[in-house]
Amino acid sequence: MTTDREQAVLTDVPTELFIGGQWRAASDGGTLDVQDPSTGKTLATIASATVDDGTAALDATVDAFPDWSATPARERSEVLHRAFDLVTEHADDLALLMTLEMGKPLEQSRGEVTYGAEFLRWFSEEAVRTAGRYGATPEGTGRMIVTQHPVGPCYFVTPWNFPLAMATRKIAPALAAGCTVVIKPASLTPLTTLRFVELLRQAGLPDGVVNVVTTAHSSQVSEPIIRDPRLRKLSFTGSTKVGASLLEQAAPGILRTSMELGGNAPFVVFDDANLDAAVEGAMAAKFRNIGQACTAANRFIVHASVAEEFGARVTDKVKGMRIGRGTEDGVDIGPLINEAAVDKAAALVTDAVQRGARVLTGGNVVAGDGTFYEPTVLADVQAGSDILHEEIFGPVLAIATFDTEEEAVRLANDTEYGLVSYVFTESLARGQRMIDQLATGMMGLNVGVVSNAAAPFGGWKMSGLGREGGAEGIHEYLETKYTLTP
Repeated sequence: MTTDREQAVLTDVPTELFIGGQWRAASDGGTLDVQDPSTGKTLATIASATVDDGTAALDATVDAFPDWSATPARERSEVLHRAFDLVTEHADDLALLMTLEMGKPLEQSRGEVTYGAEFLRWFSEEAVRTAGRYGATPEGTGRMIVTQHPVGPCYFVTPWNFPLAMATRKIAPALAAGCTVVIKPASLTPLTTLRFVELLRQAGLPDGVVNVVTTAHSSQVSEPIIRDPRLRKLSFTGSTKVGASLLEQAAPGILRTSMELGGNAPFVVFDDANLDAAVEGAMAAKFRNIGQACTAANRFIVHASVAEEFGARVTDKVKGMRIGRGTEDGVDIGPLINEAAVDKAAALVTDAVQRGARVLTGGNVVAGDGTFYEPTVLADVQAGSDILHEEIFGPVLAIATFDTEEEAVRLANDTEYGLVSYVFTESLARGQRMIDQLATGMMGLNVGVVSNAAAPFGGWKMSGLGREGGAEGIHEYLETKYTLTP
């Protein structure tokens, strides 16, 4: 049953499309239901955009671009900082809203609000720092002027697992650079984005600079926007399969693209690791967000001499985790996003066990309402198991073993993905070798969480293109111009 507090938070969420500074219904009156994964009950019914609505949103974005791109950087900065203040002021409401539509424990939702808000603050500061350069040519024949310019209208497609942070991580640098935006949040968790964009409006964002289309027909609405020659930038976070399809659509227009795609993160524990730190890091890297994160540790590659003790320690902690609705006190594991996610986790565990893995704890679908799966630890996971090659996106910790450093590197790099890796060792020299040898765009050395608004987030290989966050993040939304003068 929805409480009065929950209902009050839901009442504050706009339920229409946001186009040209106005909230409006879908052109055909279509709607979609947003459900609570912990109960299966409908939280809200919102507008479901048509292709024509998507075009209207792009029209508004294109129309707003000349004025917004010419707005002084300081003014753009101040809008973003006011948005940061408003998100911080409404942190409790945003956290509860995220927990309702996505399922994660409320404490973790509060952490996401803090993290997501930091992109607004960080890029409010970066907005005034997009400097170019000036200097003589080496031959002394003229002067070179290098300037930075906003890339143009942007289209963002965000995932369901971090409803606020994925929106702020894309919108903030775009606005800081002088770009305008259409954003399409995931149909499973659109409410947080709708509420956030209303806060942007309250922060003084001009009409048309950010537009929101929510839809149950993602591919049909997205493709015409991506193929429209007026669009100049596409940013997507989600699966590698969908990302590859969007890149094909973006190719004819030679769009600037940022792609944050799948992961298969190795978590390597050497024999000299501080096991206390490794266990704490494992719990954070695996079970934050119910394991539903592209940065979640997927393969625990543990030295054979410490694998038994490591497995016993994490199992003790996992056995103490409480499963339940994320709004309840003391809950550690909320629901997975839908039945398909539960079925996938169950299938991966079954396959691993059939190939010789041992279940140390968990391994079962939770009966009753909602889409819950027990937090699980598997030991002795064998080569060839699906769980070592597919992104789990669930609360399953799978342990395989190694004997030599060379073997650990080979196993860690044995994947088409390259988003993030985690390494636990007390050896400075070995840590440096891992930095040099592991083929990932990010790495946690003796830490289990790496994300930070001031750092460049992104991967290698099939994990994507470009970077979000850090000093690098704003350059994804800038074009470089070189001018020669006498």
